[in-house]
Amino acid sequence: RYRYYQNVCAQSYSFAWWDWPRWEREIDWMALSGINLAPAFAGQEAVWQRVRSGAEGRRGPGGPVGPADARRPAPGYRSLGLNQSEIDKYFTGPAFLAWNRMGNLRRWAGPLPPAWHVKQLYLQYRIVERMRSLGMTTVLPAFAGHVPQGILRVFPRVNATRLGRWSHFDCTYSCIYLLDPEDPMFQVIGTLFLKELIKEFGTDHVYSADTFNEMTPLSSDPAYLSRVSNAVFRSMTGADPKALWLMQGWLFQHQPDFWQPVQVRALLHGVPLGRMIVLDLFAESKPVYQWTESFYGQPFIWCMLHNFGGNHGLFGTVEAINHGPFAARRFPNSTMVGTGLVPEGIEQNDMVYELMNELGWRQEPLDLPSWVSRYAERRYGAPNAAAAGAWRLLLRSVYNCTGVCVNHNRSPLVRRPSLRMDTELWYNASDVYEAWRLLLSAGAELGSSPTFLYDLVDVTRQAAQQLVSDYYLSIRQAFQSHALPELLTAGGVLVYDLLPELDSLLSSHSLFLLGRWLESARAMATSDQEAEQYELNARNQITLWGPNGNILDYANKQLGGLVLDYYSVRWSLFISVLVESLNSGHPFHQDQFNQAVFQVERGFIYNKKRYPTVPAGDTMEISRKLFLKYYP
Repeated sequence: RYRYYQNVCAQSYSFAWWDWPRWEREIDWMALSGINLAPAFAGQEAVWQRVRSGAEGRRGPGGPVGPADARRPAPGYRSLGLNQSEIDKYFTGPAFLAWNRMGNLRRWAGPLPPAWHVKQLYLQYRIVERMRSLGMTTVLPAFAGHVPQGILRVFPRVNATRLGRWSHFDCTYSCIYLLDPEDPMFQVIGTLFLKELIKEFGTDHVYSADTFNEMTPLSSDPAYLSRVSNAVFRSMTGADPKALWLMQGWLFQHQPDFWQPVQVRALLHGVPLGRMIVLDLFAESKPVYQWTESFYGQPFIWCMLHNFGGNHGLFGTVEAINHGPFAARRFPNSTMVGTGLVPEGIEQNDMVYELMNELGWRQEPLDLPSWVSRYAERRYGAPNAAAAGAWRLLLRSVYNCTGVCVNHNRSPLVRRPSLRMDTELWYNASDVYEAWRLLLSAGAELGSSPTFLYDLVDVTRQAAQQLVSDYYLSIRQAFQSHALPELLTAGGVLVYDLLPELDSLLSSHSLFLLGRWLESARAMATSDQEAEQYELNARNQITLWGPNGNILDYANKQLGGLVLDYYSVRWSLFISVLVESLNSGHPFHQDQFNQAVFQVERGFIYNKKRYPTVPAGDTMEISRKLFLKYYP
């Protein structure tokens, strides 16, 4: 029934700075791909925040925003009695809203300027209108129970409990309050918010809420868990009697020690059967339906997560996705109602998403080698034996991770240097080098195809990423055997040639430019102050991810500008510290290095440099130059 698309995290990792033309392009691609169920999450903070009483209305800088009746009092936080500073201490900055919405994070990189709300509302009207006009079912956000601390000041008797810390953040930026599901305010706030949202945007009767995303519930008592899910569902039906709850199933595989079968069943059965759809979010690697008797009767969508943090890096689990959805349909008493794509970030590994989309229409698994040969022809607009050969090599290597595969790019290239870095690969590196050679040889025939040039950059980038690991191993070996000349040679090649060459390769293609990400953030601003804040949001997310490197390099990207001014500077410092250690005879201390390198990382965020938004250089020539120098 459903072909679902979008991950809540992608709203921040990929869509954070999108304008309407970029959204329109994506929605058109969704229609072309047969997607018929997707979230429309923009503008929700505006509805939470809104103040509209009496004559004040909802006038943005350019007059009224949107069609709703301006005289209605709003159920936002302001109308509940919160003041602006209490709201500002709750919302994060734009690049981190995904985790604010799931109750993980507050305040960090905020507050949200009023103009942000106006722009997001405007986008949301257009997003839902376009999605519906193309026959898609939109999913709107609902109330999951998380509230700003100010609620306790306004309603001192309310029963709310502080959740624990999230990830590597302390309570300065996490530990959000969760309303007790049995507190009457839960229904009041939840239903008011959803009613307002429906008045604003209309509805297709599907709502998303995640109460315990990566957060441990206050009790493992099944009765408590049923009450929570029942309260969330009732706050939906209070606003829309036809409500269907769409819930991410990530929590069950993320904390399996807590979510034993009895707890899972209790949470799922707090909602009438058929009134919830669960996204089996990581089904290609860690399916949950298999150990929950198909979610104990609730419908589910078999989803491919594939990507974390929007990282670059060739990766796929093609065998798992080619067979997984069909096995799920054959499962005893299967309640599977669709397939889904749920990457944390997009604009990487197009092939895997094309394959998954196609499988949504199939009765049985594909013959992958012949499918990928045809894919190359469709992608480049002409048959080419070398290109097809390159894709068959990539299919059997980088794209064929088996077992439990978690695609965080852990290449030394994009991680803070140390003497204990992971260089393991799940594939044969020589297959990528050979695919690189074959693609280059197809350049004379296919060089005018934009998709070919994109893939050439991506495969060359992957080869360079592998080479960085080789140089790292040489550097480590030289240091450990006190061989200073070898250390200087390997370190010199890495920092003064390979990384600058990789940076110039990436800078030759518009989709691999740091400037594109940063300038799209600045373009959302209506003042210089906003532009600065948005740019710092954008820089922090792809590097430190938090004030102190809390989730360091989780959302790493390989972009022209970032390789030279962030990754390369770290490697340069690492090598000079190792050289100094050999020269002085003092041991290398990782802790001391981490403190020094943190200043480098932070320095990048505040360097004020403007990066190009227009590519420079000839992709084919740069790739060929790298090939002649480095092909093993």
